[in-house]
Amino acid sequence: MERTRQGIAPYLAAAGSAVIFGFSFLFTKNALDNLEAFELLGLRFFLAAVSVLLLRRLRLIQVMLTWDKLRSLLLVALLQPLLYFICETIGVQHTSSSVAGVLIGLIPVAVAAFSALLLKEPVSRKQWAAIIVSAAGVVLLTWPQLQEGLGGLGGVFALLGAVLAGALYNIVSRQASQKAEPAEVTYVMMLVGAVVFNLIVMTRAALNGAPIMYFRVFASSETTFALLYLGLLSSVGAFFLLNYALSRLSASRAAVFINLTPVFSVAAGVLFRGERLLPLQLMGAAVVLAGVWGVTSEKSRRNGG
Repeated sequence: MERTRQGIAPYLAAAGSAVIFGFSFLFTKNALDNLEAFELLGLRFFLAAVSVLLLRRLRLIQVMLTWDKLRSLLLVALLQPLLYFICETIGVQHTSSSVAGVLIGLIPVAVAAFSALLLKEPVSRKQWAAIIVSAAGVVLLTWPQLQEGLGGLGGVFALLGAVLAGALYNIVSRQASQKAEPAEVTYVMMLVGAVVFNLIVMTRAALNGAPIMYFRVFASSETTFALLYLGLLSSVGAFFLLNYALSRLSASRAAVFINLTPVFSVAAGVLFRGERLLPLQLMGAAVVLAGVWGVTSEKSRRNGG
């Protein structure tokens, strides 16, 4: 009786992370007006790392790392943020954001498959149907932009790599949560991300003989605010919520909330950028929500919750 035992907190955490990640596309676009992709990642995770170090210093979070824990958490960090964000960044650079959204929306389908194969979690036919419906909703949601064309296959393969990394992250993070608390998972993720992404920035700068232009973050208040949102709320806050949800829910059930992200991404565009929401996109948002409801409610009935 998973839902009865845990209450609604894990579901609220999963939904909250989807809201934050959904609005992060808006702030990412704003930040990239003045920063290169890896500069943004380096600054974003540097700020996130400083934040979790400060939280630990103030004893607002407890982090007790052992070598056994660290081995599991380093594998989590390899998948997310490292491989996921590298693949996503390369993919977005070589395709459109709508194509990226459609492909990333396949993560719950991949998670369900890995959950059945690796964790032996039961995934019913109704759950599979709801997951596929949710993924179809993502396609409808971005169909008007998708008609513009797929673009380079290299970018598509990179995004499929992000899907694979994101799905495996859901599985590995759930396994790691048996040894480590959500705060410890997030702590290691942010530190590893800060070190590796900034090493990439420094290496690229050295190879190109160019200075690191981090000061461009202060080029506008919009860029500065975007970085604060991405570094604090989207990295630390959203990943803490997601890691908490993954520690309490099955991987397949938690991952389907990922498909809420494009719903909120479209909402952000409509509310803050004056973008027009087409009837087909409204239909897609409704289908996504129906798929999320289908997975959670069907499994709740099977568990007696």
